[in-house]
Amino acid sequence: MTAKDRSRLAFKIRYAATHPGHIVPYTRRRARDAFLWLGTRDHVSYYRAVMASDAARSREGAVGSKTHDSWLKIGQMQFDYLLGHGLKPDMRMLEIGCGNLRAGRLFIEHLDSGNYYGIDISPEILLAAQDTVAQYGLQAKLAHLTLVRDLRFAFLPSGQFDVIHAHSVFSHSPIEVIDECLAHVGRVMAPGGFFDFTFDRTEGPEHQVLREDFYYRTETLTALAASHGLQAAFMADWEELPHEQSKMRITRSP
Repeated sequence: MTAKDRSRLAFKIRYAATHPGHIVPYTRRRARDAFLWLGTRDHVSYYRAVMASDAARSREGAVGSKTHDSWLKIGQMQFDYLLGHGLKPDMRMLEIGCGNLRAGRLFIEHLDSGNYYGIDISPEILLAAQDTVAQYGLQAKLAHLTLVRDLRFAFLPSGQFDVIHAHSVFSHSPIEVIDECLAHVGRVMAPGGFFDFTFDRTEGPEHQVLREDFYYRTETLTALAASHGLQAAFMADWEELPHEQSKMRITRSP
């Protein structure tokens, strides 16, 4: 679904007037984020610090779930969507920003042993992912969980993955990080494979809030994919689900 420009002063004033209880938490987060930004050299290292701070308070909250019930429901929604789009056990899957396996635990259980690869920039959240594997008894599935410093996928083999998935990753990424991912994701995609990602969509000016939430027009991401020889399709059926972000699917151009 589309979002309003939350960076505009008028929006902030109206929001503060109608949500006075959010003012103090917002101020604290703004101060925290400004402090973290001063100690980092780029967006990935900055957001790694954000994740460390968030995970120290709540591992499920760090991946955007305010309650355990929400964590379960959002993970199930992601899984059900891909299952409805043909996810088979023998497929090899790469999950970018796997977090603490909110959806990954379901993918791991569904896929054949060794077919799930989860990557994340946060060591704290990957430790939480290991705990999820143990909690749900998924050790025999031999899930691969790997810490990364960027989205170049240089350590992964070419043509490996039938399904690549990124939920709530580009919504926290500046355009240069998305560009880096799209520049390299085609190499690791298997013939006939696809890459699904969610993003915060706007039909107005593109903007960011607190260097954490980034809003893009569909046309911007479609053009960026095309510049790397990829085709992007807006997934209209995802819009029918109870989720604030939109979804696109990337395939290799013929």
